[in-house]
Amino acid sequence: MGEQVTAAQLATSLRDAITRLNRRVRQARPVGDLTVTQLSALTSLELAGAMSPRELSDVERVQPPTMTKIVAKLEERGLVRRTPHPTDGRQVILSATASGREVIAGFERIRDEWLATRLGELSPDDRDTLRRAAEILSEVARG
Repeated sequence: MGEQVTAAQLATSLRDAITRLNRRVRQARPVGDLTVTQLSALTSLELAGAMSPRELSDVERVQPPTMTKIVAKLEERGLVRRTPHPTDGRQVILSATASGREVIAGFERIRDEWLATRLGELSPDDRDTLRRAAEILSEVARG
C-alpha cells in the first residue's frame, strides 16, 4: 500500500493481518491435548463464569447435541463441572473446574511464549511500533 491509504484499505489489511495472527497464535498448543473446539468451550465457560449447556452451544455456535459430546469429554477429564440450576430443576449449570482453569492458563502461556519468541525476532523499532499499534487497537476496540 502507498503512503496515502484509505480507511477502507487499512481496515481490510488490518483485519486480514489480525485474522492470520490470531490463527497462528491459536495453533500454538500442545499436540494431542484438547481439540480446538473443546478448548474454545472451556475458555467460554471460564470467561462467562458459568452457563447452561444451551447458552454454551449458542456462544460456541454449535448444535446442542454436539455441545453435549464436547461437555462430556471435558467433564470426563475433570475440566468442567455440572451443578443444579438455582431456579430450574430440569437444567444444569456448567463451569470450569480448577483443573480446567489450569489447562486454560497453560495454553495461554504456550501461546504467549510462541508470540514472544516471534516478537523477539523483530528489531527494537518494530517492537516499539507494535507496542504503539497495540495501544491504538485497544482504543479502537473500546469503540
